[in-house]
Amino acid sequence: MLIAETPEPPYYAVIFSSTLKPGPEGYGETAGRMLDLARVQKGYLGYEAARNGLGISISYWKDLESIRRWKNQYEHLVAQQKGMSNWYQTYKVRVCRVERDYGFEAPEETR
Repeated sequence: MLIAETPEPPYYAVIFSSTLKPGPEGYGETAGRMLDLARVQKGYLGYEAARNGLGISISYWKDLESIRRWKNQYEHLVAQQKGMSNWYQTYKVRVCRVERDYGFEAPEETR
């Protein structure tokens, strides 16, 4: 997965940190479906994720209203309920306003 291309700030980030129960059957398929569905939501800007015991997913959004719409999207609500009952041992959601971003990319010939 690559680093998300985001616009000039300000914009918003939703950070979802989680640990899974052992053997979370159907989790991967649902997570993939949620990413596909998020990508077509109004205000969606990008996504990054990593999982190695602790999972961290960050989705980027234009504004708080876009985040509210995504949180309340029907299929996403169903997945949230299934996550609490079947897949997650723990999770935490943080909604942040990105005020500044910057980065680095090595020259092609040094990669």
